[in-house]
Amino acid sequence: MEIINIIIQQLNLKRHQVENVIKLKNEGSTIPFIARYRKELTGNLDENLIRDIFDKYDYLVELEDRKQTILNSIKEQGKLTDELKHKIENCLVKNELEDLYLPYKPKKRTKATIAKERGLEPFANEIKNANINNIDFDLVAAAKKYINSEKGINTEKEAIDGATDIIAEEISEIAELRKWLREYVYNNSILKVKFNKDIEIGITKFENYRNYSKLLKEVPSHSYLAIRRGEKEEILTFTLDFDEDYVINYFEKKILYSSKDNIKELFKKIIKDSFSRLIKNSIVAEVRLAKKEWADEQAITVFEANLRQILLSAPAGMKPTLGIDPGFRTGCKIVILDETGKLLDNFNIYPFSNESEANKAKINLIEAIKKYNIQLIAIGNGTASRETSKFVNNSLNNSEIKPKIVIVNESGASIYSASEVAQREFPDYDLTVRGAVSIGRRLMDPLAELVKIDPKSIGVGQYQHDVDQKLLKKKLEETVISCVNYVGVDLNTASAELLSYVSGINQNIAKNIIEYRNKNGKFKNRNELLKVPKFGDKTFQQSAGFLRITNGDNPLDNTAVHPESYFVVEKIAQEFSININELISNKELIKKIIQLDLKDLNIGEYTLNDIISELEKPGRDPREKFEYADFNEKIKELKDLKTGMELEGVVTNITNFGCFVDIGVHQDGLVHISEMSNQFVKDPTKIVKVGQVVKVKVLEVNENLKQIKLSMRITNSSNIKKENTNKFSLDDLKNKFTK
Repeated sequence: MEIINIIIQQLNLKRHQVENVIKLKNEGSTIPFIARYRKELTGNLDENLIRDIFDKYDYLVELEDRKQTILNSIKEQGKLTDELKHKIENCLVKNELEDLYLPYKPKKRTKATIAKERGLEPFANEIKNANINNIDFDLVAAAKKYINSEKGINTEKEAIDGATDIIAEEISEIAELRKWLREYVYNNSILKVKFNKDIEIGITKFENYRNYSKLLKEVPSHSYLAIRRGEKEEILTFTLDFDEDYVINYFEKKILYSSKDNIKELFKKIIKDSFSRLIKNSIVAEVRLAKKEWADEQAITVFEANLRQILLSAPAGMKPTLGIDPGFRTGCKIVILDETGKLLDNFNIYPFSNESEANKAKINLIEAIKKYNIQLIAIGNGTASRETSKFVNNSLNNSEIKPKIVIVNESGASIYSASEVAQREFPDYDLTVRGAVSIGRRLMDPLAELVKIDPKSIGVGQYQHDVDQKLLKKKLEETVISCVNYVGVDLNTASAELLSYVSGINQNIAKNIIEYRNKNGKFKNRNELLKVPKFGDKTFQQSAGFLRITNGDNPLDNTAVHPESYFVVEKIAQEFSININELISNKELIKKIIQLDLKDLNIGEYTLNDIISELEKPGRDPREKFEYADFNEKIKELKDLKTGMELEGVVTNITNFGCFVDIGVHQDGLVHISEMSNQFVKDPTKIVKVGQVVKVKVLEVNENLKQIKLSMRITNSSNIKKENTNKFSLDDLKNKFTK
């Protein structure tokens, strides 16, 4: 079946949508570019569906290549029948394809291959023929013909055993049976957990799974990954229990034809041997792996959603910022950043050493705030964060300047500070300075700073070390790319790391952009990009719309309008007899665009709708308005928490089973999915977002295990945000702008 037809059926899409996406893919177009600037060709498919087409196309191309390899292998053996060829050519699943190939796949020496070497294959065929045709067959008499001491067959029993070994292996390689058994075990087996004898009750984080028993297909992703981790750490073991008698009976119905007692009993024995010795462990291993792959995909999907939310966290803004990496004994590292994020100054203060040092720290802090007109103060949420926050607030009680003070999640800051990226940025500064800079910058613009850190180190994953690392890396990189292109990048301030995630731009081109900018100064227009080494026409096409230039030669360069569509805006401005500057943000005129006759432009309604939106709010940041939590100053450690307390916190991570909330005690609390709302919650991501400020009630505190149970049921309604978008209706635009 043609690859395009398969994708159309699997995704329920129209032919032109799939064909155009694949054509654009093969031409080198990126997913963000296709989704944003080729809506007419795709029928306005979103990034997720375009990515699905990409993934399925790659999978099916690999499958086709594997099919050809298998067909060639079987053909060379002289065993390729028309029926087998048809099955292989129409197979759509890699597992099932390998099942079809299994009988013809080169093997290591097995009982069956040894029996064949001894010349027992004809005897096995006689036995199979007797079964299929239900004829009388004297096994012992037939076996006598195959006794051959030179080949190691000395008795009738040895001949019969060898022949049955051949039949047992053939049964284990029947593709239809393997497929049925795989599905049966996946859907009907019970996963049972058993703790190792020397593991005491209540001392491990896996205690919830003691005596755990559940239908495998109903085991949640996080539970399965936790159980597998427990097995890996030798805390527990688990089995998949299913009705083996039912399976054997099913096999007998499919294979056993003879009513003759001797053949019937022999085949029952062969089937049982084949199942227990050759099939069971293999299929159980495949089912365990299939469940693991499913669990991985679920966990990675949650990770992707969390990562997207934290990357798209509202920026506090590009303002003079003071970043603090707090500490008790080693003091607090202070950095001063200007409105572009450039490091201006750094010093240490020791507010917790003694009274003299505390007074000196207060003076130095206030002087720096005044000198650099600091508007934001970012405090890392690690050790001493609450004490540092209190110290800063107290120091500014009588100050005329009142910067906004925010405790910032510093996950990954230490990873960044030791990275090659940080070393290139700050070769003359130590790890503490780099870490404090990261804390300050991620308050100013989380996306621009967090792209420098391995997503796995940001602290928003669910069992990220247990899932398929190759798939995880691919999906997280896709998420970062999606977020960067969704927001857009300031061409004149972006780092090489941020630029490398822009559609069409790789690390080498990003480096060239930085070098060109350093040598020639700020970019004045998008066309200037074509002067950058290796920045060709294709790269320009894919990236230009996502790169912004403020205060440049052309106001459209600070919008998401692609240069290929500038002529549309120019025509609209001409129709109103004004210049482009006068058109941008002019809501009264923009409302009148729908009255114009612009059919000669031959531009699609999706593209025009996007252009109109950009003209309304040029260079707008699509991220939400910045907000931050007010932590209770009296609550600093686990021991300060009491059942029933109502506190404000920030969502730091979302899982399938709930969300984690930072309430300012250096240990996030868990809001179980059952405590997220007064109504049933199927998907926690529909209730909260990473970085969202929420109100919670303390349900339980376990200081020994450092566990906090929280509830949002008191105020869950305030946590649900609604999105409001005002765009021209496509129906209104239809026929207005297209021929």
